[in-house]
Amino acid sequence: MIIHKFPVYALFLAVATIAGCTKQKGLGPNYSDYNPPAAPVIVTNAVDYRPDPTVTTSLSGDSSITITLALTGASGKSMTQITNIIGSTSYAAIQNATSKWYNAAPIAATNNSVTFKTSLAEYIKNYPIKAGSNPAPAANVELANRFYFSIMLNDGSTVYPTPVRVLVLQ
Repeated sequence: MIIHKFPVYALFLAVATIAGCTKQKGLGPNYSDYNPPAAPVIVTNAVDYRPDPTVTTSLSGDSSITITLALTGASGKSMTQITNIIGSTSYAAIQNATSKWYNAAPIAATNNSVTFKTSLAEYIKNYPIKAGSNPAPAANVELANRFYFSIMLNDGSTVYPTPVRVLVLQ
């Protein structure tokens, strides 16, 4: 009598693999532990996610940049103000007390929403053009720096929402 051991081993391996799998909960984009904020903030005027929320501006016209942030969900918390804003390529700058902030004063929120407005000219004034690290704004290209926000909630806690990209259009 010939016993075929291969199918038995394959079946055992398949059962062991399926039984050993668990749903990975709470893993962020970098495959590290990620705890979503208790009060999530969204960009209500985002036109795309690249993967971060993206707003647009244009080279022609007023070249304004508008970012509207809103508190979502039923967290029981409310947004009071944008405390700090910075343009950078990493989160480290928004969490650094010695950073040069983009905003001179906090921007008050109303109805769990706050709008930040600036322009390409002001962006260039704050972040001068440098070959390689901060090139001049060009059509169909994102600005080198993303906008990072520090938002204060009514309970005194601070939320750092996802950075916002700015895509420059014609």
